[in-house]
Amino acid sequence: MANPERQEQQLVAGWHAVERGDPGAAEAIARDLLRQGGRPGPLEVITYNLLGVSLMQQSRHEEALAALGLALEREPQSAGTHLNLGSALTHLGRNEQAIPHFRKAAELEPQLSQAHSNLGHALKELGRLEEAAAAYRKALALAPDSLPAQVNLGIVLRERGLLDEAAKSFLGAIERDPGCAEAHAQLGMVRRTQGRLPEAITRLERALALEPDHVPALIHLGTAYQEHGSSAEAAARFERAIALDPRSADARHNLGIALQSLSRHDEAIASFREALKLDPERKYTPGALLWSELLSCRWSTLDAETAAIVAGVRQGSLLIEPFALAAVSQDPSEQRSCAELFHRDRVKNRERVWKGERYRHERVRVAYLSADFREHAVAYCIAELIELHDRSKFEIIGASFGADDGGAVRARLARSFDRLIELRPLGDLEAAKLLRDAEVDIAVDLMGYTRSARPGILAHRPAPIQAGYLGHPGTVGADFLDYILADRFVLPEAQQAFFSEKIAYLPDSYQANDRKREVAPARSRSEVGLPETGFVFCCFNNSYKIAPRMFDIWMRLLLGVPGSVLWIFEDNALAGNNLRKEAEARGVAPGRLVFAPRLPAAEYRSRCRLGDLCLDTLPYNGHGTTGDMLWSGLPVLTCAGPTFPGRVAGSLLHAAGLPELVTRDLGEYEAMALELATDGRRLAELRDRLERGRSSAPLFDTDRFRLHIEQAYARMWEIQQRAEPPRSFSVPA
Repeated sequence: MANPERQEQQLVAGWHAVERGDPGAAEAIARDLLRQGGRPGPLEVITYNLLGVSLMQQSRHEEALAALGLALEREPQSAGTHLNLGSALTHLGRNEQAIPHFRKAAELEPQLSQAHSNLGHALKELGRLEEAAAAYRKALALAPDSLPAQVNLGIVLRERGLLDEAAKSFLGAIERDPGCAEAHAQLGMVRRTQGRLPEAITRLERALALEPDHVPALIHLGTAYQEHGSSAEAAARFERAIALDPRSADARHNLGIALQSLSRHDEAIASFREALKLDPERKYTPGALLWSELLSCRWSTLDAETAAIVAGVRQGSLLIEPFALAAVSQDPSEQRSCAELFHRDRVKNRERVWKGERYRHERVRVAYLSADFREHAVAYCIAELIELHDRSKFEIIGASFGADDGGAVRARLARSFDRLIELRPLGDLEAAKLLRDAEVDIAVDLMGYTRSARPGILAHRPAPIQAGYLGHPGTVGADFLDYILADRFVLPEAQQAFFSEKIAYLPDSYQANDRKREVAPARSRSEVGLPETGFVFCCFNNSYKIAPRMFDIWMRLLLGVPGSVLWIFEDNALAGNNLRKEAEARGVAPGRLVFAPRLPAAEYRSRCRLGDLCLDTLPYNGHGTTGDMLWSGLPVLTCAGPTFPGRVAGSLLHAAGLPELVTRDLGEYEAMALELATDGRRLAELRDRLERGRSSAPLFDTDRFRLHIEQAYARMWEIQQRAEPPRSFSVPA
C-alpha cells in the first residue's frame, strides 16, 4: 500500500534532482511513484509534472507532453501544469498551441511571473513582438529582479528596431548583474547595429571575458570587426568560434565573408563549402560562394552553380542576394523573385511611422539616403546634381548611414546638402522616425540591396513618397518604394511587370554625371606597363562582371588583331592569375594581358585615355565605370542585355551621342570590336565625336539632367497631393 508521507519525501528528492541537473534520477523517482499507485489527487498531479519536467530536461519533449497531458486531465486548474505543458509545446516549436496554456497559468495564478515570461518567448518566436514585449514587461512588473525577462525584453525591442529602448533594457540587466555575459553580448549587438562599433566591440569583448565560449558573441564580434574595416580581426574571431563549435555553419559562412574582404578567395571558397557541408540549406551561402568565384575569375564550376542557384530562386529558396544574382542572371523575372525573397527574409515587422499627414512646405523636401556619401561611384555621379538642385523649389537633405571617410567627395557633398542628417547610430525605426520628424516629402534611396544598404528604414514608411535611384539596378520587390527612376532604354515598358515600383521615366539617360570630375595629367603607355605600339583593348569593370563567354570573345579578338593587348583591371591577384591561365587555355600568350592596379579616381580616369577601345561586359555592364570612360574620352563598346544591369552602358552611349556602339547580340559585338580595331579612321571619328560631346551631349549636361529629375519629383509630389496612387509616367525632354 502506498505511503503518502514517503511519496512526499520522494517527490522532494525528485525536484532536487531536477534542480541539480540530474533528470535521469528525477525520471526514475517519478516512474517509481506512479508504479506505487495511490489515490488520485495533488500528489499524482505533481508526480506527472515531475516526470514531464525531467523528460523535457532530456529533450524528450513528446513524452513530456504525454505526461503533462495526464496531469492536466487530473487537475485542469493547475497553473503549474499549464506552465509546464506550454513549455513542452514551445520546445516542440508549437508556440501557437503553447500560448493558451501560458495565458491560463497567468489567469489561475496572477502573480506567476514565469507564465508571462514564457508567454513572451512563445510570442517572440511567432514574430508577435509587440505582444511579446508586453508579456515581458508584465513579468518584470511581478518580478523586477528577473534577469531572463529583462534580457529577453531587450532582445524583442532589438528585433523591433527599437534600439535605444533595447539598450536600456540590457543596461538594466547589467546593472542587476554586471556578470551577465548575455546582456553584454546583446548590448554589443545593438551597438553594432547602431554603427557604434567601438562600443560594440568593447561590450562583446566584455561578454567573452565573462564567458569565453560564447559562440554567438564571437560571431557578432567578428562581424563588428568586419564592419569596422578590420577583416583580419574578424577572421580571427570566426576561427575561434569554429574551434569552439566546429559544426557552426554560421561561423564558417562569416569567416568566408571576412576572407572575401581580404581577397583571400581560395580560402573563402573553402570556408563557404565547409558551411554548406554542415548545413546544405544555409541561407545565402551558395551565393556568397559564387560571389568569391566571380571575384577571383574561377570558372570551373560556375555554370553548374549558377544553374542550381537560379533553379533554387525559382523555387523560393534563399540562396543568393539580389545584387550578386544580377551578375549572372539574364532573366528579369528571376531578379524580381530574388528581390521579393530577400525582402521577406530581411525586412520584417515594420511599424509605419508616416500616418498620412499632409505637409504644407514652401519647398518640396527631398532626402537622399545612402551609406556611400564617400569615395564611391554613386557619390561621384550625384555630386554636381546635389549642388545644382533648384533651392527655390526644393530643400535637399542628405541622410547618411555610412562612415565619414574624411575624403574630398564627402566634404563636397556635406557642403552641398541643405542639411546632412546622420542616421548611422540609429536603428531602422529610430532613423525612420527622425526622417518623419523632418517632414521629408520624398525619400530617395540610393542603395537598394547593395552593400551596407538599410532597406528597413524606408520599410517603416517615413515619407509620403519613396523612390529608388541609381545604386541598385533593379527592383526591390516590395512596397516600400513607390517609384524607380529609370529611362526607356534601361527599363523598357515591356519589363514593367518585373518591377514592384512604378516607373518614373527620364528622357535621356537615367544616370546623373558630374562635369567637375577630375582627370589627372596624361601619362605615357610605358608608365602604366603598356606596349608603345599595338592596339589596346581594355576593360576596367570589376572582375565579378567578366563572364567566361565574354572572355572567349576577347581572346578571339587578341588572336585576330596582331600585336594587340587586353588591358584589364586587376581586382585581386588570384583573379589575375586565373585570367592568365584562361588566356593560355584559349591559345593566347598570358603576357598579352596587361593588368591595371586600383588607383585614385582622377588618376584612373587619366589612365583610361591610353586605351583604344573599352570592351563592356554582359550580363552586368559597367555603370559608373562606363560614365568615367566616356568622360575621359574612351569609346565603349557594349552589348545590350535583357535586364536593367545589362542595359546601363547602352543608355549612357545613347545619351553621349554614340548609339552605334550599342550592339544587339554578342556576334555583332565581336564583329564591331574587330572592325574598330582595324579601322583607325572610324575609331578616330568616334573619339572626336565623343570629345565634342563633352560640351553638348545630354549625358554630360548635368543641369539638363537636374531639370528632368526635378520634374519627376514634382510629378510624384503632385500625384500624392491629389491623394492618387503612384503611377508610371514620363518626363518630357
